[in-house]
This record gives sequence, C-alpha cells and structure tokens, in this order.
Amino acid sequence: MRKLVYYVAVSLDGRIAGPGGEYDFYPAGDEQQNAAYTAWTTALYPETVPTAHRAATGVTDAPNRHFDTIVMGLGAYRPALDHGITSPYAHLRQYVVSSTLKPDIDPAVTVVPGDPLALVRDLKREESTGLGIWLCGGGKLAGALLPEIDELVIKNYPVVAGAGIPAFDGPFDPTVFDVAERTAFPNGVTLTHLTRRRQGLDRQRA
Repeated sequence: MRKLVYYVAVSLDGRIAGPGGEYDFYPAGDEQQNAAYTAWTTALYPETVPTAHRAATGVTDAPNRHFDTIVMGLGAYRPALDHGITSPYAHLRQYVVSSTLKPDIDPAVTVVPGDPLALVRDLKREESTGLGIWLCGGGKLAGALLPEIDELVIKNYPVVAGAGIPAFDGPFDPTVFDVAERTAFPNGVTLTHLTRRRQGLDRQRA
C-alpha cells in the first residue's frame, strides 16, 4: 500500500500558518544558515518545491524522490491561486479537497468535493510506484485524514505564532507516532520524521 505522509512546517505552538494563512513569520536564520537549510531540504524533498520555483532552486529536472501525488485543502492551494497559478505542482498528480472550488479550475488538478478519506484510500490501493502521497495541508484536512496518515515529516521552527491554523484541526483522537529520525539545523529548525505506531506495539508497551 502507498503511504500518506504529512510533510509540513510547524511553529512551536503547533501552527502551520497565521490567522490569515500567512507563513512568512517563520525565522530562517542568517543568510548562510538559511542557504544551508534550504539546500538540505530541497535535495531531500525536491518534489515539494513548487513548479514555478524549481528552476531558481536548481531542481528543474530532479526526479521525485518521495512523492508522486499531492493532496491539499483549499487553504494550501489558495496562495498559488491568488497569484494566478492553477497548477502549482505540475510535476505531481494534484488533488485539491474543496466543496467550493470549480471542478474545471485546471486540467492538471482534480478537485474533490467529497470525502477525503475515500480519496486517500483509493490512492493508497493503487499499484505501488515506490513513491508516496504528500499531504500538504491544511489543518482541517489533516484532521480528517489522521486515520490514514502513515508518516509525519515535521519542520519545527523556533517561533510561537500565538494564533493561527493548527497542524491538526479535528476531533480528539490521540494517535501515537514514533520518532524515526531527527535533524537539527543551525538556524534553530528541527526536522523530525515520525512513523505511525502499530496498534499491536501499543498493546505490548501498555
């Protein structure tokens, strides 16, 4: 089965964006620190760079390493749309979960007005390509898809937002993930890769 991976930037208080969807408050460190951090994450996850920025970051022809499909809510899609870009990740299969977006917004984008869980379960049942499904956001979609999230890749920034969009916005549903790897950067960002804990292991440790 293909995996659903939530790869996202998060503040210390668990916000993925400000109240208006802004994300320019994340501290990047000095020029050298930011360049090193950006180069590292871009090399590891080149497919997460929007198509319009791939040439500037040197990944125009870079193959997808982890994902071949992206699933996002309207809030995650909106920044590109506001700039007139209707296909922000043309190098991936794109799904936007929204009940208000026009279904013919772009031939390269599939608008899903209904159940996101059904969408993801169908995508997971596809024949494996060796690549996973990137859950890009936002919080409401992540909350709805929590039962199907297999892995988390959290870029945790050293800043408290105070308010904004939470990483998960859904019902109370404690779900345990195990830390598989953690990398700290000089600019204060930590990138943590977590995997969903199997229920049998939960019972064994209880």
